[in-house]
Amino acid sequence: MTMSGAKSGANPPAWVKSARQGERERRLRRTGRRSASVATASTVLFLAVVIGVVVSSPGWPRVRETFFSAGRFSDAFPDVLRGFWLNAEIFLIAEPLILGLGLLVALARSLTGPVFFPIRALAVGYTDVFRGIPTILLVYLVGFGVPALNLRGAPSDPAVLGGAALVLSYGAYVAEVFRAGIDSVHPSQRAAARSLGLSHAQSLRFVVLPQAVRRVVPPLLNDFASLQKDTALVAVLGPLEALRQAQIHSADTFNYTPYLAAAVLFIALTVPLARFTDHLAARAERRRAPGGGT
Repeated sequence: MTMSGAKSGANPPAWVKSARQGERERRLRRTGRRSASVATASTVLFLAVVIGVVVSSPGWPRVRETFFSAGRFSDAFPDVLRGFWLNAEIFLIAEPLILGLGLLVALARSLTGPVFFPIRALAVGYTDVFRGIPTILLVYLVGFGVPALNLRGAPSDPAVLGGAALVLSYGAYVAEVFRAGIDSVHPSQRAAARSLGLSHAQSLRFVVLPQAVRRVVPPLLNDFASLQKDTALVAVLGPLEALRQAQIHSADTFNYTPYLAAAVLFIALTVPLARFTDHLAARAERRRAPGGGT
């Protein structure tokens, strides 16, 4: 790059792009366009081959009628969509509860000193137990076990009980994500904070946690994408969410197209979240690269 203009004066010097740099950028753009064209052509060819093989198979007419019936789809979609709002409600309520529970458990496991051993042991036991139990089994245990106890004030709504089971299950996974983020912060950060006069709690709050949370945002979003799909597990308790509505229509018509309607709704919510997660992960990688900036 070359500089033109006076060395001093009111106007700042103007930087002009060199011919070599311009040629390098044009070459990179050509390479990018060529790569995009090849990728598009290969993707279209691959999809055409897959669709051709499926459509030309002997059992395709039966599969099309059973799983891809446009009439059954349009009949079931309004009810499935109405049930899907319950899935979305469970997801939106459970998500902040999972974040809070996971962070508390991660902080409990980071406590030092022998006096906090019972709290650390309880946090370790919680993560070990609830990560070990399959989520659908936990939904059964909470959904049918809590009402059987006949506890005064205990919830009996199956949607609430199913949401509580999801919070307990995913809280254990999120706690480990938070703990990994906290452990990834270099000990020198804590030492620097303490040298400035901050207490252990203050250094954790103002120095360690902000860095840890920023680092674990992509894996947290992946967990929440899984949570959004696992809200369908609440169907085993009976609430009329999307999967249950699809089951009702399928049982009435002996056709599985209503399940396709439910799958389309879950995909419509999950795919944007997955792409947003990829964007955040790529941005974090660029920041860690030399000269990536902030």
